[in-house]
Amino acid sequence: MRTLGVLAFIIVLTGLARSDDTWPAPRTLSYTADWSAARDALAPVPQQNNADDPLSVAASIAAMRFPGIARSPVPVLLPFAVDKIPCDQPGDCKTPTGSLLSGFSATEFFQVGPTGYDATFTLRMQDAPGLSGIAYRYPVVVQISGFNLLYDLPQPKGAVEQPVSADIATEFPGIRRQILEHTLRYSFERFGIPYVVSIQCFDGPQRRNRLACRNADRIAQRFLGALRVAGGNPSVSATVSPPAAAERPAPQSDAFRYHPVGKLIAGSGMRAAAGVADPTVYARIRFPAAEAPAYVNTQAFRRRGGLVIAWAPADEADGTGSKPEPAKYIWRDNFCERRDFAVGQCPSGRGHQGQDILGVSCTPGPRKRDCPANRDAVVAARAGMILREPWHDSFFLVTNAPGERMRFRHLHMHPQHLDAGGIVSGRIVREGEPLGTISNFSRRPGMTTTHLHFELQVPTRDGYVRVNPYMTLVAAYEHLIGARGVEIAGSGASASNTEGAPAATKSRSKQRTRYAKSQSRKRR
Repeated sequence: MRTLGVLAFIIVLTGLARSDDTWPAPRTLSYTADWSAARDALAPVPQQNNADDPLSVAASIAAMRFPGIARSPVPVLLPFAVDKIPCDQPGDCKTPTGSLLSGFSATEFFQVGPTGYDATFTLRMQDAPGLSGIAYRYPVVVQISGFNLLYDLPQPKGAVEQPVSADIATEFPGIRRQILEHTLRYSFERFGIPYVVSIQCFDGPQRRNRLACRNADRIAQRFLGALRVAGGNPSVSATVSPPAAAERPAPQSDAFRYHPVGKLIAGSGMRAAAGVADPTVYARIRFPAAEAPAYVNTQAFRRRGGLVIAWAPADEADGTGSKPEPAKYIWRDNFCERRDFAVGQCPSGRGHQGQDILGVSCTPGPRKRDCPANRDAVVAARAGMILREPWHDSFFLVTNAPGERMRFRHLHMHPQHLDAGGIVSGRIVREGEPLGTISNFSRRPGMTTTHLHFELQVPTRDGYVRVNPYMTLVAAYEHLIGARGVEIAGSGASASNTEGAPAATKSRSKQRTRYAKSQSRKRR
C-alpha cells in the first residue's frame, strides 16, 4: 500500500505566510510490507522448531554476518542461502561461509534503519564459474536496497530500458531493467516493498579498468537468482513521513549572496540554457565544509594558452552590473553544467552531477593554484555510514533516519588519505565529524582545481538518483553562519522587499509553484 508523503509544496499553494521562514521539503511515497507473504517465501531452516517464527530464526542466523538485520522494518533480501547453513541442533547454526553467498563476498557495508536497508557485496571474476573470462581487474560491487520510502521526482531523462530474461521475469514479476546514470539497475516490488539491485558500469566494450554493462548484467542476473528472504522485523515501527521543513535563521547576512537555483553561467549549460530550478531542501544537513566562508561555484574549465582556468567566484557582478565588495562573496548553482556525465534530472539528461565547494583558505581568483589542497576540513553532513571500498577515489555518506533516506557523495579527496583516515565501508560517523580535507585528486593529485565535489542522491522507483543539492547547501550554510543569505535579483528573481528581507521571496514562491506543476505534468 502506497501513500503520498507530507508535501512541503503545500506552502506554495496555501499562501506565503511562512514561505520566507522555511524551505520547501521533498515529496515522498510510503510503502507497507506484507509480512505474511515474506514468511511464506522463507525456506525451512534445518532443525527449526515448528513453534519458532521463521523470520526470527532466519534473522538470528543472518545476524552472525549481517548485524542489525532484526531491526529492518522491511523484509531483507540477500544472496544468502539461510536454509542451507549447517545446524547440529536448534539454536546452534554455524557461522555463514562464502559458499552460502553464491560466490559473492559480503562487505562491511550493511545499513539498517527506519526506511529500510542497503547492503553491498563484491564478486571477483576469477572466483566466479562462468565469469572468469571477463577481463576486469577489480572486484565488482553489487548493491541491493529495500525501501519503505521513496522520493517522488519527475521521470529521469536518458534512461535506457532493456528487456529482461524470461527466467528473471518469471521469478520477479514486473521487474524492470535499465541503465541510468552509468548504473545497471533491476527494480522490482516484492511483499509490497520496492527493491533495487544495481551495479555501476560502462555502456561500451569491456576494459580492464571499466566494467561493460553487458557483463554487469551477467553478474546482476547471478545475484538476483541467489536472493532469499534473510530476515526483517514486522514489530519495528517506522516513521516514513518526511521531517518538517527546514527553518531559516532570522538575521540577515551582509556578505552571503547566491544566484537563483538553476541559473547557470551563460553558455555553460549542457545543451540547455539553464540548470534545474529545484527549490527543494532535501534535508536539514550540516554544511560539509568545516568553516566559513565557503564558496559554491562553478569549476567549469576553458583553455587559454594551454592553462586550465576556472571562472572565479568573486569576479562576478552581483546582478546589478557592479562588482561585489571584497567582504561579500557570491554562490552560483553549477548542477547540470556542461559535463559528459549522465544525470537523469538534468534538462538534457547529461551534465555536472553535483555542486563544487571551495574551502575557507581559498582566495577566489582565476588560477586553480589559488586554492591550496589538503588544508580545509570536510565534515559529515549527517550521521550515517560510510560506503567506500579501499580502491575507490570517492565515498558516500549514507543516512537512514526517520522519514529520510539519502546518500552524499564526496569526490577529489586523495584515496590514500581516505584509507589512512579509515574512511571505508561500514564506518559509522556522527554529524560534524571530520572526514578528510578538500583536495584536487582526479586519478592523481593536482589534476583538477582544489574543491569538494558534493552530490546528493535520493531513492526513487529507479533506485538512487542525483538531485540538485544547491538549495540544501544554501539552507545548511545559513545555519552554519547563523544568518540567511540574499538571493540576487535578476533573471528569475525580484528585488528585495522594503523590510530588507532576502530578495525574491515572491520569485522563489513562483519558482516552487512552477517546479511543482512541472513535476505533475511529467508524471501524467
